[in-house]
Amino acid sequence: MAKLLIIDDERAIRSTLREILEYENYEVEDIDNGVDGLELIKKKKYDLVLCDIKMNKMDGMEVLEQALAYSPDLPFIMISGHGTVETAIEASKKGAFDFISKPPDLNRLLITVRNALDRGTLVTETKVLKRKVSKTRDILGSSENINKIKETIERVAPTEARVLITGANGSGKELVARWLHEKSNRADSPLIEVNCAAIPSELIESELFGHEKGSFTSAVKQRIGKFELANGGTLFLDEIGDMSLSAQAKVLRALQEHKITRVGGEKELEVNVRVLAATNKNLLKEIEDGNFRMDLYHRLNVINIHVPHLSERIDDIPEIAQSFLEEICKEYGMPIKKISDSAMTALQSLPWTGNVRELHNMIERLIILSDKTITDHDVTVFANPSGGTNIGAAGGTPNGSAHTAPSPALAYDKFNNFQDYKDYAEKEFIKFKLEKNNWNVSKTADDIDIQRSHLYSKIEKFGLKRSAE
Repeated sequence: MAKLLIIDDERAIRSTLREILEYENYEVEDIDNGVDGLELIKKKKYDLVLCDIKMNKMDGMEVLEQALAYSPDLPFIMISGHGTVETAIEASKKGAFDFISKPPDLNRLLITVRNALDRGTLVTETKVLKRKVSKTRDILGSSENINKIKETIERVAPTEARVLITGANGSGKELVARWLHEKSNRADSPLIEVNCAAIPSELIESELFGHEKGSFTSAVKQRIGKFELANGGTLFLDEIGDMSLSAQAKVLRALQEHKITRVGGEKELEVNVRVLAATNKNLLKEIEDGNFRMDLYHRLNVINIHVPHLSERIDDIPEIAQSFLEEICKEYGMPIKKISDSAMTALQSLPWTGNVRELHNMIERLIILSDKTITDHDVTVFANPSGGTNIGAAGGTPNGSAHTAPSPALAYDKFNNFQDYKDYAEKEFIKFKLEKNNWNVSKTADDIDIQRSHLYSKIEKFGLKRSAE
């Protein structure tokens, strides 16, 4: 339900507007002067303000200017009994959505209110989408390892050198690849990402190099591969250690000759692609075991960037956690919560088997289930959605020994009904399994014994998305 504020010094106007708008199922508050109205705007979240122009204490235009300086996207509809074209133009220049004369026409009022609310919603959605798709998250932290990675990116990115990024799942390998592209001479061209672990071995060649119509049973039309899509830009091969040997041979040829051939095709296509690769495996051991080509390893490993595990840089956790906190609160449209010092210490004491990705999920969980200030008790309770967890000194034991989280681990009073709890538990379980299987949907469906189509439906229902590393 949209929340509206009426600022007008005439009681009759306030009462009339409130009655009309509440009848239309809007939540309405009113105040008789601009000074108090401005204070309400700063304290509460409104979707729309209807403001008189001529008032005691503070003029409506002044309220408009100060309110928009504080909340630039808040729609304002100015109302006045002495309306002129000049007044309407002035209000529009200062940021008002529209201007209505007193006494207001009922139909025009309702249409204007609806349009203003629609515009406010679109502005908010656009900002969220832009933030999601256009901004590469900063590499957070100031530890020695992270500073070395940042320096290497600055030095290597402008070159054409191939880079092999190593590190555990969730450590931030994809983020390093994105910054290598952002700071390269190819930044204006596409960055195409391929998760080699998520694509069945029989389809990886078609995914990378494309295929011609009729080249195999399900090839009902021509397909352009990732190498062609990345032409002029960057191709990021994530989890390359899981690529089949036959595909490795073709990737090696593409790197050597800058040419590819679509599956089922005969024509050679020239490609100009910078390749970045990442893996969580020890490729030298994979070479010993016969699972990875040594010649491809040396082609890819011109520059090696190793991303340390989060447990190796616990001093960076406060900065990362605070950034995630602000980002997620803004995305959810809620006031930014605080993390107490003891809670931050508790976060630093956790094992973080899931790395930075797990920390992101943990902060999201704490935001949803905790009160205004996140405490060390919240961290203990919600550290593991499926049960208790052991944390170090943050648990409060005198000698810093392991402290077992109280049972039950979930604060059940946070849920309004049984269905809300079931949905939460199901979402967390599926998210955990997807992360464990590196977002391989087929493998996850087999793992939890449901149909793949059913799992896709659950992913869509809960809005699950793979976290950017």
